[in-house]
Amino acid sequence: MANTIDPSVLNNMNLGAAAKKAAGSGSTEDLSNSFMTLLVTQLKNQNPMKPMENAEMTSQLAQINTVNGINQLNDTLDSLTSQIDTGQSLQAAALIGQGVLVPGDQVLKKDDATTPFGVELDSPADTVKVSIVGQNGEVVRTIDPQQVGALQAGTQSFVWDGTRNDGSTAPDGAYHVRIEATQDDKAVPVTALNYAQVNGVVTTDTGPRLDLGAIRGQVGLDAVRQIL
Repeated sequence: MANTIDPSVLNNMNLGAAAKKAAGSGSTEDLSNSFMTLLVTQLKNQNPMKPMENAEMTSQLAQINTVNGINQLNDTLDSLTSQIDTGQSLQAAALIGQGVLVPGDQVLKKDDATTPFGVELDSPADTVKVSIVGQNGEVVRTIDPQQVGALQAGTQSFVWDGTRNDGSTAPDGAYHVRIEATQDDKAVPVTALNYAQVNGVVTTDTGPRLDLGAIRGQVGLDAVRQIL
């Protein structure tokens, strides 16, 4: 005569909980096999005078289906994340050797050339004033708002011609750009952008990062506002 097991004992084992535990340590197939083994054992050893109710069996089946679905969803998300990482790496690699605008306020002048700079506005501005400032804080050149004109929200790029306010040529070196923007005499949030060249791509746990050299350092793809 087969030994009988009180169904309350197996019920207390909580098949759903056991399935969830298996989900954290095995594959979807292992999870299903573990659940079915527990369920068949419970059915074989249940008290024939008190068989498992249909609702109870349905509930336990629903639990395993839920855990199984979560397991499959996690696998899908892992696959999508891997594809996104691969796509970002390819995108980053395509930027090697390209010039980009990233948050920063530096402008470099050498001989008759200067690096571009940019303006990023959160909202439209009817007046934008740009000042080129030297290392000691002196204003070397003020670009008249009429020259800049009204700007829409977003990113705009500019080039300083390398001259001072008096028309003379500014010496070579590093300068800073200072930007003030208003709309109907109210200040508009603005971010200055500076030029950098992408020298390489560094792979990290958080995704690819662009190597912009010793001065600019490394930035993520989301820092790129414009490709020049």
